[in-house]
Amino acid sequence: MIEDKFMRVLLMFDIPTKSKKDQKHASKFRTSLIKLGFFMMQFSVYVKICKGLSSAKSTIKSIKKFLPPYGNIRVLIITEKQFDNMQILLGGISLNEKNE
Repeated sequence: MIEDKFMRVLLMFDIPTKSKKDQKHASKFRTSLIKLGFFMMQFSVYVKICKGLSSAKSTIKSIKKFLPPYGNIRVLIITEKQFDNMQILLGGISLNEKNE
C-alpha cells in the first residue's frame, strides 16, 4: 500500500529578497521549513521524508499556513524509489546526502 511507503516532499521556491522586508519573509519561510522537518538539498530546494501519502499531504497543508506574501513555491510528492533514481549531473554529493 502507498500509505506504508516512505514518500519525499520536494519543495522548490523563488522568493524575492530585494528589500529588508522581503529578506525577513524569506528567512522566516526557510526557518519554518526546517522546523517542519525539511532539510536543504540545494539552494531554494528543500526535502522532507514522510511515512505515507497522508503524511505528505498533511505536510503540504502545514506549509500553506506560513507561505510568504510574494514568490513562487512549488511542491512535489515523490516515492523513495523515484528519489533514489535522481542523478547528480554536476558536482558531488553534499554532506546532507552522505548522512542519509
